Amino acid sequence: MLGVPEGLDESSPIFSIAAAAELAGLHAQTLRQYDRLGLVEPARTAGNTRRYSMRDIGRLKQVQLLSGEGVSLEGIRRILEMSDDNRELRARVRELEAALADAVMQQAGRRVFAVGHTGITALRAGARPAKPGQMVLWRPGRH
Repeated sequence: MLGVPEGLDESSPIFSIAAAAELAGLHAQTLRQYDRLGLVEPARTAGNTRRYSMRDIGRLKQVQLLSGEGVSLEGIRRILEMSDDNRELRARVRELEAALADAVMQQAGRRVFAVGHTGITALRAGARPAKPGQMVLWRPGRH
Protein backbone atom coordinates (compact mmCIF):
# COMPACT_ATOMS: atom_id res chain seq x y z
CA MET A 1 0.00 0.00 0.00
CA LEU A 2 1.30 3.45 -0.87
CA GLY A 3 1.95 5.85 1.96
CA VAL A 4 0.76 9.43 2.08
CA PRO A 5 3.56 11.84 1.17
CA GLU A 6 5.05 13.60 4.18
CA GLY A 7 3.26 16.84 5.06
CA LEU A 8 -0.02 15.90 3.34
CA ASP A 9 -3.27 15.20 5.14
CA GLU A 10 -6.99 15.55 4.48
CA SER A 11 -6.75 19.34 4.75
CA SER A 12 -3.92 19.70 2.20
CA PRO A 13 -5.17 21.81 -0.74
CA ILE A 14 -4.00 19.74 -3.71
CA PHE A 15 -6.93 19.48 -6.16
CA SER A 16 -7.69 21.91 -8.96
CA ILE A 17 -11.30 22.98 -9.43
CA ALA A 18 -11.69 20.51 -12.33
CA ALA A 19 -10.38 17.59 -10.26
CA ALA A 20 -12.48 18.60 -7.24
CA ALA A 21 -15.60 18.89 -9.39
CA GLU A 22 -14.99 15.42 -10.82
CA LEU A 23 -14.36 13.88 -7.39
CA ALA A 24 -17.49 15.50 -5.95
CA GLY A 25 -19.62 14.70 -8.99
CA LEU A 26 -20.46 18.37 -9.58
CA HIS A 27 -19.87 20.96 -12.28
CA ALA A 28 -16.97 23.38 -11.78
CA GLN A 29 -19.41 26.33 -11.99
CA THR A 30 -21.32 24.85 -9.03
CA LEU A 31 -18.09 24.81 -7.01
CA ARG A 32 -17.54 28.47 -7.87
CA GLN A 33 -21.08 29.29 -6.69
CA TYR A 34 -20.59 27.37 -3.44
CA ASP A 35 -17.34 29.29 -2.90
CA ARG A 36 -19.12 32.64 -3.45
CA LEU A 37 -21.82 31.60 -0.95
CA GLY A 38 -19.21 30.50 1.60
CA LEU A 39 -20.41 26.87 1.66
CA VAL A 40 -16.94 25.62 0.74
CA GLU A 41 -13.90 27.86 1.02
CA PRO A 42 -10.98 26.39 -0.90
CA ALA A 43 -7.43 27.60 -0.40
CA ARG A 44 -5.95 29.92 -3.00
CA THR A 45 -2.58 29.79 -4.72
CA ALA A 46 -0.39 32.86 -5.18
CA GLY A 47 -2.10 33.27 -8.58
CA ASN A 48 -5.55 33.16 -6.87
CA THR A 49 -6.37 29.70 -8.27
CA ARG A 50 -8.68 27.58 -6.12
CA ARG A 51 -7.17 24.47 -4.53
CA TYR A 52 -9.41 21.93 -2.81
CA SER A 53 -8.55 19.42 -0.09
CA MET A 54 -10.13 16.03 0.62
CA ARG A 55 -11.99 17.74 3.48
CA ASP A 56 -13.39 20.23 0.93
CA ILE A 57 -14.44 17.34 -1.33
CA GLY A 58 -16.30 15.75 1.59
CA ARG A 59 -17.99 19.06 2.32
CA LEU A 60 -19.02 19.39 -1.34
CA LYS A 61 -20.59 15.94 -1.18
CA GLN A 62 -22.39 16.91 2.02
CA VAL A 63 -23.77 20.05 0.32
CA GLN A 64 -24.89 17.94 -2.64
CA LEU A 65 -26.63 15.43 -0.33
CA LEU A 66 -28.45 18.13 1.64
CA SER A 67 -29.43 19.92 -1.56
CA GLY A 68 -30.80 16.66 -2.95
CA GLU A 69 -32.93 16.32 0.19
CA GLY A 70 -34.51 19.70 -0.54
CA VAL A 71 -32.58 21.88 1.91
CA SER A 72 -32.05 25.43 0.63
CA LEU A 73 -28.53 26.74 0.16
CA GLU A 74 -29.02 29.12 3.10
CA GLY A 75 -30.21 26.17 5.21
CA ILE A 76 -27.17 24.18 4.12
CA ARG A 77 -24.89 27.09 5.05
CA ARG A 78 -26.43 27.20 8.52
CA ILE A 79 -26.19 23.42 8.97
CA LEU A 80 -22.52 23.43 7.95
CA GLU A 81 -21.79 26.40 10.24
CA MET A 82 -23.39 24.62 13.21
CA SER A 83 -21.53 21.42 12.33
CA ASP A 84 -18.22 23.33 12.25
CA ASP A 85 -19.04 25.01 15.58
CA ASN A 86 -19.92 21.63 17.08
CA ARG A 87 -16.63 20.09 15.90
CA GLU A 88 -14.65 23.02 17.35
CA LEU A 89 -16.54 22.85 20.65
CA ARG A 90 -15.96 19.10 20.95
CA ALA A 91 -12.23 19.61 20.38
CA ARG A 92 -12.19 22.36 23.01
CA VAL A 93 -14.02 20.11 25.49
CA ARG A 94 -11.38 17.40 24.94
CA GLU A 95 -8.62 19.97 25.58
CA LEU A 96 -10.32 21.18 28.76
CA GLU A 97 -10.92 17.62 30.00
CA ALA A 98 -7.24 16.83 29.56
CA ALA A 99 -6.22 20.05 31.34
CA LEU A 100 -8.63 19.30 34.19
CA ALA A 101 -7.33 15.74 34.54
CA ASP A 102 -3.77 17.09 34.70
CA ALA A 103 -4.77 19.69 37.30
CA VAL A 104 -6.57 17.11 39.45
CA MET A 105 -3.54 14.80 39.42
CA GLN A 106 -1.31 17.68 40.57
CA GLN A 107 -3.52 18.61 43.53
CA ALA A 108 -2.18 17.99 47.01
CA GLY A 109 -3.85 15.06 48.72
CA ARG A 110 -4.21 12.98 45.57
CA ARG A 111 -2.49 9.67 46.05
CA VAL A 112 -1.55 6.93 43.65
CA PHE A 113 -0.67 3.44 44.85
CA ALA A 114 0.97 0.45 43.17
CA VAL A 115 0.24 -3.10 44.28
CA GLY A 116 2.81 -5.83 43.72
CA HIS A 117 4.27 -8.95 45.36
CA THR A 118 5.87 -6.82 48.05
CA GLY A 119 2.61 -5.08 49.01
CA ILE A 120 1.23 -1.59 48.46
CA THR A 121 3.51 1.35 47.76
CA ALA A 122 2.66 5.03 47.24
CA LEU A 123 3.76 6.65 43.98
CA ARG A 124 4.34 10.26 43.01
CA ALA A 125 1.64 11.68 40.75
CA GLY A 126 2.60 10.85 37.18
CA ALA A 127 5.15 8.15 38.19
CA ARG A 128 4.98 4.58 36.92
CA PRO A 129 5.37 1.43 39.00
CA ALA A 130 8.99 0.26 39.29
CA LYS A 131 8.21 -3.37 38.47
CA PRO A 132 6.28 -4.63 35.46
CA GLY A 133 2.99 -6.27 36.31
CA GLN A 134 2.18 -4.08 39.29
CA MET A 135 -1.39 -2.90 39.46
CA VAL A 136 -1.97 0.83 39.98
CA LEU A 137 -4.87 2.05 42.10
CA TRP A 138 -5.84 5.70 42.22
CA ARG A 139 -8.04 6.99 45.01
CA PRO A 140 -9.23 10.58 44.82
CA GLY A 141 -9.12 12.55 48.06
CA ARG A 142 -12.36 12.58 49.99
CA HIS A 143 -13.80 15.99 50.84
